[in-house]
Amino acid sequence: MANLDWDDLSFKYRQTNVMIVSRYKDGEWSAPVATSDFDFHLSAYAGTFHYANSAFEGLKAFRGVDNKVRLFRPDENAKRLQRSGHRLGMAAPSEELFTQMCCMCVKENIEYLPPYGHNASMYLRPLLIGTNPQLGIASSNEVLFCVMCSPVGTYSGAKSLSPGTAVIARDYDRAAPHGTGAYKLSANYATSLYPYNLAHGQGYRELLFLDPATHTKVDEFGSSNFLAIKGNSYVTPLSDSVLPSITNKSLQTVAEDFGMKVEKRAVPVEEIAEFDEINACGTAVVITPICSVDDKAALESNVVTKTYKIPSGDECGVVSRKLYNRIRGIQDGLEEDIHNWCLVL
Repeated sequence: MANLDWDDLSFKYRQTNVMIVSRYKDGEWSAPVATSDFDFHLSAYAGTFHYANSAFEGLKAFRGVDNKVRLFRPDENAKRLQRSGHRLGMAAPSEELFTQMCCMCVKENIEYLPPYGHNASMYLRPLLIGTNPQLGIASSNEVLFCVMCSPVGTYSGAKSLSPGTAVIARDYDRAAPHGTGAYKLSANYATSLYPYNLAHGQGYRELLFLDPATHTKVDEFGSSNFLAIKGNSYVTPLSDSVLPSITNKSLQTVAEDFGMKVEKRAVPVEEIAEFDEINACGTAVVITPICSVDDKAALESNVVTKTYKIPSGDECGVVSRKLYNRIRGIQDGLEEDIHNWCLVL
C-alpha cells in the first residue's frame, strides 16, 4: 500500500505510478501504454493550447467491503466523452478502449486505491486533447487520450454529507444558449472560474447558475448538477445547457427504485422556496447538501436580496441521505447492484 493517511485525503492531485496513454493519428488509435512520465511533450502550436480542443471525464474506482475493486459506470463516461469529442470534431476512443485504459490505470496504480472503510476512492481522470500543430481555427486531427488517477477523499475537504451554503450567479453564466454547456469540455470550466472564486471568497460552498437565456430558471451548480426533493418527487432541471451528470442519472434510477416520482423539468428560481431538500450532485461527492441559498442582484455585492432557507437545515435531508446511502452501498459492495452499474476488475 502507498504510504498515505487514508483518513486524511481530500480532493487534490497526488502523483501515482503511471498514467495510460493512446494516440490517434491517420485514422487509428495506438495500443495503450503505461508511462511514468507525467509530462506531455507537445508542440507549442497544438490546438489544445490555442483553441481549447479538449474534453475530459471523471469516474471512480472503489475497494469494496468484499475487497473487490469496482469501477462505477465507465460505459456511461465513455459515451459522454464520445459526445464531447463529436462536438469538438475530434476522434474519441471507443467504449472498449476507454474501459480498457481505465482498468489498466487502476491495476497499474492499485497500491493507491484506498482500502474499504475510509470514505475514500480512486478518482480517474480521462483526458482528450488535440495535439497536431495548427494556426487556424480548426478541429484537431491528431489526438491524445490518457487516463490518470489519484486517491481522493471528499471534494471540499468537509465531512461527507455536511451541508453548505450557495449563492445564485445572476450576472454570470457558465454556458451560452445553444452553446456547449451540455458537453464536458475543458473550456466550460474556465468560464466559471472567476465567479466561482468570488463565491468561495465570500464563504459559499457552491455557486448556482441560472439558465443563460432568461436568468429565471435554475440550471446547475458550478461543479455539479442540481437536484431537489419535494414531497415524494425528485426534481432536477431540464435544460439544453446542463451537463448530463452520470451521478444524477444514477440517483434518478435509485429514486424510482424507492417509488419516487422523477421530474426532469424547468425549475423557476422562486420554486427553491418550495423544496424540502436541495443538493449538488456529481462524481466527486455523490451529493453535497445545501442548507441555504442567497440571491443577489450582483455576485460582487454584499447586499443579499433574498435568502432561501432549506427545511432540511444543518443536516442532510432524510431522503437525500437514503439516496446517497444506496449509491455508496452499491459502489462499496454493500448493496446488490441490480442495475449492473459496476465493472468488477
